[in-house]
Amino acid sequence: MPRPDSLAVRVLLTALVAFGPLSTDLYLPSLPTLVTVFDTDIVTVQLTLSVFLVGFAAAQLIYGPLSDRFGRRPALIGGVSIYLAASVACALAASIDQLIVARVFQAVGACCGPVVARAVVRDVFGRDRAATVLAYMSMAMSLAPAIGPVFGGLLTELFGWRANFVTLALIAVSVLAATLLLLRETNAHLDEEALKPARLFGNYVRLLGNRAYVGYVLTAACSYSGIFSFISGSSFVLIGRLKLSPAEYGLSFGAVVLGYMAGTFLAGRVSQRLGIDRMVRLGTLISAAGGLAGLALAVADVMTVPAVVAPMFVFILGTGLTLPNAMAGAVGPYPTMAGLASALLGFVQMTVAALIGIGVGHFHDGTALPMMAAVALVALGAAAAYRSLAAKGVAAT
Repeated sequence: MPRPDSLAVRVLLTALVAFGPLSTDLYLPSLPTLVTVFDTDIVTVQLTLSVFLVGFAAAQLIYGPLSDRFGRRPALIGGVSIYLAASVACALAASIDQLIVARVFQAVGACCGPVVARAVVRDVFGRDRAATVLAYMSMAMSLAPAIGPVFGGLLTELFGWRANFVTLALIAVSVLAATLLLLRETNAHLDEEALKPARLFGNYVRLLGNRAYVGYVLTAACSYSGIFSFISGSSFVLIGRLKLSPAEYGLSFGAVVLGYMAGTFLAGRVSQRLGIDRMVRLGTLISAAGGLAGLALAVADVMTVPAVVAPMFVFILGTGLTLPNAMAGAVGPYPTMAGLASALLGFVQMTVAALIGIGVGHFHDGTALPMMAAVALVALGAAAAYRSLAAKGVAAT
């Protein structure tokens, strides 16, 4: 097997982290189609996104301790296998209810990727280098949401919505094979008591009692929730209101993702030189500027593609600077329970995003206002969480 820090392993870890974005972004252009196919409403169809995040969030609390107890490799093999079976079930769903249930199980499998991959990065690279590695992984991973809606739109137009889930199943087969062939065990601190309730409770109390950890986690959660607000509402605004085709929507979505790629590229280049906290501070300020600009345009009822895409580009540029550094800041200080620290971070991040996504769907009124209001709100929340908790917590330590 190759070395844990080899290029092949980094590519594999990037693919594992991309499970989440791929599982949402690839089928985004088909959401309006699902409303018609299953004779249902927008709120019900958006549950296929929201329940995915709920399942994704909850199962992370299992994979983290499992990977601390039994190792990173077994946790990944089990999770990817579940994801493969659930992707097939999604493709075969005969009703919206079946699709929603299959999406829950798909999420349970998919969440092994980011939780365990972040722990592997912490195992191999340590706290300081982890921010740089996570940034470059995020930049490469952002190709998934950049390409996903474009490819998904074409698949939907040519073969129907089921083709998106068939594609996800084929990707899962490839990732499972690569995990078996390329990834060696990286957890040098197997904890035989990691799954015992008393140890679990004590470790959670330790993490939640650390002001810096909580601040970084809330910063990451708010930043990611802005992305999910756009994921949840953009197809109904750009396709439903502005009448873009699924393929045109994919291109617009890809233009926004270019901002994330630019942000993560900058983070990878300068994080070690400027430090985690300067990067988080800068990223949250940029995201807040983009979120407030988008809200102002929505309030003024400026309904054009540039009025939606340009502010989101700025928001997500800042998010690209923020997320990898906030994640490294949260997980870095805990080498003996990196899986648990990564799992709790992911749980909070996905839970907040799911609630925001449900809110965007509930208040959808055919305009960009609910979506942009949510983006502005979480952008300000990320800035406030960092300044009131993370920065002061780091200073105190």
